[in-house]
Amino acid sequence: MAASDALIAPSVTRRLLDRFATSLPDPAAVRPAALDSLTAREVEVLGLVARGMSNAEIAERLVVSETTVKTHVGRILAKLDLRDRVQAVVLAYETGIVRPGVP
Repeated sequence: MAASDALIAPSVTRRLLDRFATSLPDPAAVRPAALDSLTAREVEVLGLVARGMSNAEIAERLVVSETTVKTHVGRILAKLDLRDRVQAVVLAYETGIVRPGVP
């Protein structure tokens, strides 16, 4: 499986996290220093991934190719030492990059 492929649908991941997000730790307490290594665009892509958007949806939103989105996702996973998109989504919620109910 490629690093940018989802094991479960991104929208399902988001619904699960929205349901259990109240038990997530305080974002200020768990912000890893590795987040500082992300570019502004990578943070933006991470937020969109965490909101349950597919690569195609992110590409359309950012007016870039799907290949570019896959490159960003791969770099995010590498920089943050994450195994897959699900871990990236969890990290985005844990660190406050995205919050439930906030568009």
